[in-house]
Amino acid sequence: MSTSLYLVPTPIGNLGDITYRAVEVLRQVDVILAEDTRTTAVLLKKYAIDPPLKSYHIHNEHRQTPHWIAQMQAGKVVAQVSDAGTPGISDPGYLLVRAALAAGLQVEALPGATAFVPALLKSGLPADRFVFEGFLPHKKGRQTRLKQLAEEPRTVILYESPHRLQRLLDELAQHCGPQRQISVSRELTKLHEETLNGTVAELQQIFTEKKPKGEFVVVVAGKESLLSGKP
Repeated sequence: MSTSLYLVPTPIGNLGDITYRAVEVLRQVDVILAEDTRTTAVLLKKYAIDPPLKSYHIHNEHRQTPHWIAQMQAGKVVAQVSDAGTPGISDPGYLLVRAALAAGLQVEALPGATAFVPALLKSGLPADRFVFEGFLPHKKGRQTRLKQLAEEPRTVILYESPHRLQRLLDELAQHCGPQRQISVSRELTKLHEETLNGTVAELQQIFTEKKPKGEFVVVVAGKESLLSGKP
């Protein structure tokens, strides 16, 4: 295997969504780096994948990256996975890729699951041009970013946790207006998958009466769509 580092997407919920190629690569590498080894171990057990599993996450990636670069330079083949979805998309991945490329190592990113694609397609909002923002800053810079996104003509995709969803909806009402079209998806590919489409005001009302549960993808219509009358 000439590739030193593989970025391997894992299912965002339904374990059947992993690709054949991802399973083959994970079986062949020398070591698998995972955000939470307990979570990844469940997937590996299901598919009889047994290379060593090591912890690599946001709290240790700065410290661990030089070690794994040295291992790859010595001939080890490494796969990186996140708990769900594609490494580097709102998950660790960037630092290791940047360091590997700087060291002249070959990196390969496999195609596969990521939460924002099904959420975008289920929203009914324009998907030909969109902006992925991931998680907004919790404090510093958050309001500035929201003001910028309110003027964005393309569809905007955000990630949000359940305990901050209501705050985000209130902020979208303030900056984008209560009639801006949005879509909120949760638990994608899982048993309780749900997508709710409507205006910001309508979704505010729903989640005032219904406690948010699960991880959320929020898709917001661009300002251009609102002005042009597009869905």
